[in-house]
Amino acid sequence: MRRYKFTIGGNKYNVEIKSLEENIAEIEVNGTSYHVELGKEIKTPQTPKLVRYTPPAPPKAPVLNTPGLSLVKAPLPGTIIAIAVTPGMQIKLEEPVLVLEAMKMENNVFAEKPGIVKTIRVAVGDTVMQGDILIEIE
Repeated sequence: MRRYKFTIGGNKYNVEIKSLEENIAEIEVNGTSYHVELGKEIKTPQTPKLVRYTPPAPPKAPVLNTPGLSLVKAPLPGTIIAIAVTPGMQIKLEEPVLVLEAMKMENNVFAEKPGIVKTIRVAVGDTVMQGDILIEIE
């Protein structure tokens, strides 16, 4: 079953475990068989039960029809490669306002509120960090 080599006090021992049932082991030491009673029962490790985590669904963002200023922020760090709006332009909810390149992928950034573009705080080629304000919408 299993073979081990021990050196105890300069003496070499070849030990082979032949069988192991509950707390009784049959072993062979240098060709001599022994039945050994173990002091406590060896428990076999049990495979842990795999439980998959199901994250709760994210809450849906409410549609903002309230008056006031809405800020379009960078969802992740990247570079602005295109701007689809101009100041004074009327835009609709979830209309693409610019394209952000991040991790070699082009990501459309959408308006979170309908309204009129007040200011554009970035230009094509600008590098932005996550959370930077890109566009203001009234």
